[in-house]
Amino acid sequence: MAVQPAHAEAWQLEVPSVPFDDDSLTQPLLYQPLERAAKPWRLCVLYPHLKDAYWLSVNYGMVEEAKRLGVSFDLYEAGGYPNLDRQIEQVKACGKRHMDALILGPVSYNGASSAVLEIAKLMPVIAAVNDMDDAGISAKSSVSWREMGAASGRAIARRHPRGSPAVKLAWFPGPKGAGWVHFVEQGFLEALAESSAQIVATRYGDTGVDQQVLLVEDVLDQVPEVDYLVGSGPMAEAAVSILRARNLTGRIEIVSTYVSHGVYRGIKRGRILAAPTDFAVLQGRLAVELAVRAIEGKLTIRHAGPRIVTLTPENIDAVGSAESLAPASFVPVFKVSN
Repeated sequence: MAVQPAHAEAWQLEVPSVPFDDDSLTQPLLYQPLERAAKPWRLCVLYPHLKDAYWLSVNYGMVEEAKRLGVSFDLYEAGGYPNLDRQIEQVKACGKRHMDALILGPVSYNGASSAVLEIAKLMPVIAAVNDMDDAGISAKSSVSWREMGAASGRAIARRHPRGSPAVKLAWFPGPKGAGWVHFVEQGFLEALAESSAQIVATRYGDTGVDQQVLLVEDVLDQVPEVDYLVGSGPMAEAAVSILRARNLTGRIEIVSTYVSHGVYRGIKRGRILAAPTDFAVLQGRLAVELAVRAIEGKLTIRHAGPRIVTLTPENIDAVGSAESLAPASFVPVFKVSN
């Protein structure tokens, strides 16, 4: 799908009072992106994977912004969160390609720190979406994954406040060891403490749908009396179909920790109760814009991200999907030339 250049419209963002500290207070900011890059800069972009619609939406935002600004990028993906060694090699390879900046969606919080510090001597490094250690980082396009987890926990706590009859919950945080999973889990558990929900099963695993299907089916076989399935977007997507096949729709409820195309449809159809959106498309756009600013010495904000909104069947139409999800016809773009 061809993405047409667009005029620079201001973005509504949240800015941490302390850059790179997701626990610091945030302030709203109407952010005015650059109209055009000074030169057709070349960006190296690294993702954990492109196995689900979330990173596809980040990709769409980056393509859109690169076209608008007049810069190019080459994209490489690690193939999944277990592949830290592959991503480290990709970071090193970006340095050898004489690119102008690196945009890194990390598979690990600090596993690639040594490689990042080395390449930061050659070019600006922009952290995108997933949380990572800030050593060597020029700027970061991200939201608080702790707050994403907390938003999911609050969705349960509102329905089952502390002191109400207990409910049983199965928890599918994502791949163990990924930085974003650690913070999602931390926020979720803190918010869930204000509820009557009890976690009776926890399953970690890569966010490929096939893996999540196996995890959900395992829990339903082992803990058939569970009331809620809560976890990643691919888990929630898989759970909708599995519950329908087992005639459990309506008896077991689903909450996702982030939004994907399938999760969005599930909320609209009343199959998924809630999911916070971190506006993945806008995060992708911001990462590219920050990279251009870093190259040109024009960084005014080093860390920003969209304001998190929890989607429910009641507000989903008002919020819409434009800044959260790529168009249905969009396919991954690994190279943008300008």
